[in-house]
Amino acid sequence: MTERNPLLNYRLSTSVNESELRSPSSVQAPEQRPGSPRQRCAHQRQPKKLSTFFGVVIPTLLSMFGVVVFLRIGFIVGQSGLYQSIAMFLVAYFIISMTVLSVCAISTNGALDAGGAYYMISRALGPEFGGSIGIMFFLANVCGSALYVLGLVEAIVATFGVPEDGTPGTLYQVLPSGYWWSLLYATAIALLCLLVCLVGAHIYAKTTFIIFLVVMFVLITIFISFFAVGPHSITLPSSAALRNGTPTTANFTGFKLNTLKGNLEANYTVDYTTGKIMTFATVFAVMFNGCTGIMAGSNMSGDLKHPSYSIPRGTITAVIFTFIIYNVLSVLVACSCDRVLLQRDYSFLRDINVWNPLVTIGVYSSTLSAAMSNLIGASRILYALARDDLFGKVLSPAKKTSYSGNPWVSVLISWFLVQLVLFSGKLNTIASIVTIFFLLVYAAVDLACLALEWASAPNFRPTFRYFTWHTCVLGIVGCVIMMFLINAIYASASIAFMLLLLLLIHYLSPTSSWGYISQALIFHQVRKYLLMLDVRKDHVKFWRPQVLLMVSNPRSSVGLITFINDIKKSGLYVLGHVQLGDLNKLPSDPLQSQYESWLSLVDHLNIKAFVNLTLADSVRHGVQHLLFISGLGGMRPNTLILGFYDDCLPRDKLIDPSLSTSQSTDLLGFSQDLEQPPPLFHFASLRGSSDREDYGKFDDGKVLGSQEYVAIIADAIKMLKNVVLARYFDTFDRAQVLSPPLLGAVYIDVWPVNLLRPDSSSYVDTCSLFLLQLACILNMVRAWRKTTVRLFLCVEAGRSVRGVQEKLGQLLKDLRIKAQVYPVPWDQQVALHWQRQGGSSMKPSSQSPDSTNDEENENEDDFVNSFPCNATRLSDDYLSAVNKLILDQTWPLPAVRFLYLPRPPADTQSYTTYLHQLELLTQDLGPTLLIHGVTPVITTDL
Repeated sequence: MTERNPLLNYRLSTSVNESELRSPSSVQAPEQRPGSPRQRCAHQRQPKKLSTFFGVVIPTLLSMFGVVVFLRIGFIVGQSGLYQSIAMFLVAYFIISMTVLSVCAISTNGALDAGGAYYMISRALGPEFGGSIGIMFFLANVCGSALYVLGLVEAIVATFGVPEDGTPGTLYQVLPSGYWWSLLYATAIALLCLLVCLVGAHIYAKTTFIIFLVVMFVLITIFISFFAVGPHSITLPSSAALRNGTPTTANFTGFKLNTLKGNLEANYTVDYTTGKIMTFATVFAVMFNGCTGIMAGSNMSGDLKHPSYSIPRGTITAVIFTFIIYNVLSVLVACSCDRVLLQRDYSFLRDINVWNPLVTIGVYSSTLSAAMSNLIGASRILYALARDDLFGKVLSPAKKTSYSGNPWVSVLISWFLVQLVLFSGKLNTIASIVTIFFLLVYAAVDLACLALEWASAPNFRPTFRYFTWHTCVLGIVGCVIMMFLINAIYASASIAFMLLLLLLIHYLSPTSSWGYISQALIFHQVRKYLLMLDVRKDHVKFWRPQVLLMVSNPRSSVGLITFINDIKKSGLYVLGHVQLGDLNKLPSDPLQSQYESWLSLVDHLNIKAFVNLTLADSVRHGVQHLLFISGLGGMRPNTLILGFYDDCLPRDKLIDPSLSTSQSTDLLGFSQDLEQPPPLFHFASLRGSSDREDYGKFDDGKVLGSQEYVAIIADAIKMLKNVVLARYFDTFDRAQVLSPPLLGAVYIDVWPVNLLRPDSSSYVDTCSLFLLQLACILNMVRAWRKTTVRLFLCVEAGRSVRGVQEKLGQLLKDLRIKAQVYPVPWDQQVALHWQRQGGSSMKPSSQSPDSTNDEENENEDDFVNSFPCNATRLSDDYLSAVNKLILDQTWPLPAVRFLYLPRPPADTQSYTTYLHQLELLTQDLGPTLLIHGVTPVITTDL
């Protein structure tokens, strides 16, 4: 039997106060403020808080007693035998006992509001699981209500129905029989339940205790009857009599050993109400309906004096009591009733009772109250789902309530669905569906408790400690196994439907303040795996870029942020920002209020990045902070990316919230949804804008000087970080760049030679290979997969171009990098350089182009550091000529260029000259990356 919803039992005894049904976080209306006359009246109308017995024991017992105890106990023993019947009860109560432990643990971990299992699961696992399980719990209550209505119709027809075979009946057997007549009776009973739920639910609540007394009295008379009534024959129902003409009667034998022996083993046969052969699974499905009321007590949490005390004790007491009653009753039935009676007369308890109408009264009262209880329970769950707005406008009508707070629309929707289920016509037909739905809900409760236990959240401190993660797992496994044993098709369909609802709610993305257990579990697992990610086990084969992108102002960095998101190759991506300031002179940390805007930016650009902000007295110190502290364990940035230092005024590429939505455009080139307002970004205005407050340290509005900028590059190299300088990405538009031209493809150009060293043409040092790796990574991204990598090889006269090209081609083949190699003569540029230095005799001897050892890279670094004035010897004419060489070799225009970035000179006085040379080298090249690699990233080994 299904759970009775607690809201009807006592809260509705006066009126349903809508404010009671709201979540604790709901905001009260002004007229509902404490102390107002209306609020005082509401408090006066509220029922008294309930004790353990009235609030937990009685609702749970009434939910678990009903159809099974009065109409199906003989069916269970007659089909399965005493051995398997007891085994069924043991299995069923083992499953629900594991769930009871989870319910008790969750219910003692804080205050519970109305909603029962839905409230517990949604607040423990988040809106996705809560909404999907809530719908399943709602459907379970709907089907449960129909189940009890059909059980009541079956009892009425058995008592007052005219025999279908035309044999004369008793004087009171006057009701026509048949499918349509039974449907008519069921519809009338459902209408009666509807009227009570709409108008007089408080009447039912007031009679709950009386119904409980009636059921208990009937059970006592049943136990007495087994001893007080003598053996006699019982006429079988006409629909249950065997078709061969005999027998038409069965015997109540009293306590006999032969009767017990005949009922020990299973004897599955045809169910005379459905005409189907019974099995262990189908009988278990019917029997389990007598065990599905365990959550009725927890649903009463809002009306209990001491919920954390009452729910565990009351629920466990009710479960133990019903377990004893079911097993004792099974033994008494097996000892005193022959097999034919048990299989062919489900209402035999009435015929053996000391006064036959007592059992009929018990059946009618228990099933009718259970039907109304489930109908009201379903309506309250639907109302709670609608109130939480998990399904948007779909369930919005279910929020409507009457003046007294009764959700009448939810009641009507629930009644309509109950009426649809009634067309199934037979109790045993929908018993499997109801059982599977409740098993799924129970598994979800166990999962919620297991997730809270595994997440090791400090605030999960239930006062009920008689549970472990083992009991949760056993409950989940038991529920899932029994679901598939009962009906694999129904079980698979219900799980698939629940997952579909879960995905639907996930993509609807409802906002909630309940907390997400997924976040706690992710934190727990990430921490564990970060500890396992040992940096000592890093290998070059599995190297990937882990990027720290320094962003001065996101308004001008949208193009670069989206581009770097492509080049990270599933690696760590951190957006870093330094704000100048001294925390000692500030009342609070100014960065805390900025995180929301940065996280909104990440969501808006649809990138996979973290945000790391720092406060420092200078940008250089701030970057050092971020390089030192960003990341954890093996997930730390290995590549620093900076925007280029030049005099270009930045352009605002972010949507201005002050603009109308019709004027805004998406950052990636797509039109913005006119119905959806743009996100708000509280970033400072760009330098050069009229409305900007100038807080820069320099006359041009910059907060960073050229000396400090180059010093940041030098610091990163000292810390063994790869460095990338990005220029001309302020106008970069990913969608436009990747749109193929009418003729040709989209290209990525790579220049792996240090163009600031005219005496060197090496292309196989660590930095050159790092350029190749980044270009290859970009080419592997899905959006860039159709682009072509062009590798430009600078060669001088006197060298074998074909030999150099073949060696480079072989290297690319060994590295599994697809690229087109283009030899580019640069004799004129080199000659121009040496002529400016006083003659060609000063030109050092060139190194072998195929040198691949590390010594060459060391020599290159020594060369730069040994001649601090080397940078000054590069003339502007040479740099302009090299810049023109690059421009002349790039047709069609590439999407992005990769250039070799030499390390800064050792003499800090040459930093300005060094930066000036980089500016001349990259003048008007379009989106360009200047790259300096310090770590090996490529291997030819398997």
